Parts: sequence; C-alpha cells; structure tokens
Amino acid sequence: MEVIIRSSREEAEKMTAAMLATAVETKPDCVLGLATGRTMEAVYAELARLHRDKGLDFSQVCTFNLDEYIGLAPDDPNSYRYYMQEKLFDHINIDPQRTYLPDGLSKDIKQEGPHYEAQIRYRGGIDLQLLGIGEDGHIGFNEPLSSFASRTRDVTLTPETIAQNSPMFQRPEDMPRRAFTMGVGTILEARRIVMLVTGAGKARVLAAAVEGPLAAIVPASALQFHQNAVVIVDAAAASELRMQEYYRWGFENDPRWEGYR
Repeated sequence: MEVIIRSSREEAEKMTAAMLATAVETKPDCVLGLATGRTMEAVYAELARLHRDKGLDFSQVCTFNLDEYIGLAPDDPNSYRYYMQEKLFDHINIDPQRTYLPDGLSKDIKQEGPHYEAQIRYRGGIDLQLLGIGEDGHIGFNEPLSSFASRTRDVTLTPETIAQNSPMFQRPEDMPRRAFTMGVGTILEARRIVMLVTGAGKARVLAAAVEGPLAAIVPASALQFHQNAVVIVDAAAASELRMQEYYRWGFENDPRWEGYR
C-alpha cells in the first residue's frame, strides 16, 4: 500500500480523477469499480470536465458500483443508480448497458450477490477500483467485522452508518436498513485500488486502516494485503499518520509520480 499526501482536498480529488483518466486513456475498454458519497462528487465532476473539454472517451468503458440500497428503485433520488446518473453517467459518453449496480429491487436477495459476481467475471474483472472509507472503517457497505474473504451480498447496516447517511434522505427515517455490497474479497481482486480520503474527521480511521493491525473491525485495513493499492489523502486526513514524512518524501522522489506533482 502506498500513501500519497496532498496539501489540500482539491489536490487529492484532482489526482484521484487524473488516475482514473489515465486508466481510461491507457486501456479504453477498462473496467472501473466506482464508489458514491460526497467524497467522490468532485472526482466525478473532474472526469466529466475532462470528457467535455479534453475529449476523454468513455465509450468502451465498463463500470461496476460498490453497493446499492435494498428497496430503492433506480429512479429514487437516494438510490446510488440515481447518484451515478446525476454525478457522472449523464455527463459522459458511456454506454448505459455497460454501467452495473446491484439491483435494489431484486426479487431474489440471496441470488443478487452471486449474479453480480458473475457479471464482474463476464467483463473480465475490475481493472481499477475507486474507494472511500467510512468513519467506522468500512469500504463499500462492508461494516466492521466483515470477513476479508466476503463476496457481494446483502448486509445489515450499522447504526453508525445509518446516522451518517440518513441526513441525505428528505425523511431520515426512510433510509433503508439493508444494502447490497461488493465483498472485501471481491474488492481485493481488483487489479489496482485507489482510495481517496479527505478531512480531519477521517484521520483516526485512516491511521487505523493504513498503519494499524490487520483487523476485521477495520475492514479497510484489508487493503494492506493488496500489492497495488494507492491511498490519496489531504493534509487534514493525514494528520494522525505516524509515517507521514516518509510518505511525503516517497511521493516527491518516486519518478512514477512525476506527472502528478
């Protein structure tokens, strides 16, 4: 796992978007794993700008989202399908048939996970997986104590996650208590992982995930297993990292990052 510290949230967001753009330019038919949430909004706005102003071509790209609420229709303003359409898909030239999310209205909840896994395999696996991190260390909706070998499945959300996400609903009490999520094991099979973390509110859990022990209580710590994972953070999120001076030195002296500095 590599940690890259940028001085501001905007720099961290732009670098994350640039890495996704490079993946698309390098492999036009790449498979991207995508995330939702406030952290990702600026990333998607930048990708839409690169498409509009620089001609970044998404016509052959395929995407798989991490998760979706159970019980929400695709046109529900709080569904993650709606979020993706509004924040990214409606602003780029991606084929709607190549954009996948779990079906929140699936009639067979226990089969939706295996079906989603089969779709990922059919498309050749995920080339680059974008992640955020929850305040309790979750990735996707893999809540604390999720198995590092878990696959896409239905899960019950924790009270902490409900408290964090329910204000986004017009009526917070309407937030679903269950969701589909890619498993930790599914995420770890991506060929490359980029996790974006910003803000002082994520500093403690970031330090636990990156520098703490491998522990199911912090699902994001599983990324320590991955051989090609990059964690991009702003200075506020990095404030509790013990090795932050080393991370800064590595970024400034590694020629691989020259184009991002």
